[in-house]
Amino acid sequence: MEKDVIVALDFPSANVAREFLARFDGEARKPFVKVGMELFYAAGPDFVLELKSKGYKIFLDLKLHDIPNTVAGAVRSLKGLGVDMLTLHASGGREMFMRAREAVKDMKRPPILLAVTVLTSFSDVGRKEALLGENRSAEDAVYHLAHLALQGGADGVVSSAMEGKYLREHIRQSFPLVCPGIRPAGASVGDQKRVVTPADARDIGVDYIVVGRPITQAKDPVAAYKAIKEEFLGGNQ
Repeated sequence: MEKDVIVALDFPSANVAREFLARFDGEARKPFVKVGMELFYAAGPDFVLELKSKGYKIFLDLKLHDIPNTVAGAVRSLKGLGVDMLTLHASGGREMFMRAREAVKDMKRPPILLAVTVLTSFSDVGRKEALLGENRSAEDAVYHLAHLALQGGADGVVSSAMEGKYLREHIRQSFPLVCPGIRPAGASVGDQKRVVTPADARDIGVDYIVVGRPITQAKDPVAAYKAIKEEFLGGNQ
């Protein structure tokens, strides 16, 4: 598995995203990019197809979560986009992932189905509210959700790197671990509550880090991207 930095295109329109990506036109390799709900709902599937036609790897972060039949239908509807990764909420349960897995079984190159566990914006209070008052630790909640989703057919897990170490130690099977909430030392954490540095994520055993504002809002996004990639991957680029 090739580790990488994924740049979060958290922009309100396709034009803003295009302007940002134009800064990378002179680079030898296009960045791996994340298209989340904001951009997908604004620009639609056509923009995802445009990015794919230009050679971008795409992490489609829609966090699908509904009854199993509805999620399976949504996954089938997204198959034509050819994305590389697709997220579903782990709290949807084992059957939801089983149905999603079934929906992509006929694809030659199906997307990596990722289970989103506990959002990195959650504080302890917010997590307890979302878990209906259950007094689980963050590590226990993430482990429980990740284990359930992997049993149902998820390929990998999205979690804070702070819980990633626990997952690596307690889930014996090999799986891609994708971690948002990454901030270089000294960077503003914004609305994130559980953050680590790229170097910390590397040492924990994270496969992909998702980085948005420290790159997209930097004075020189390309330089910021390269610095974060160097810190995360070192000489393995």
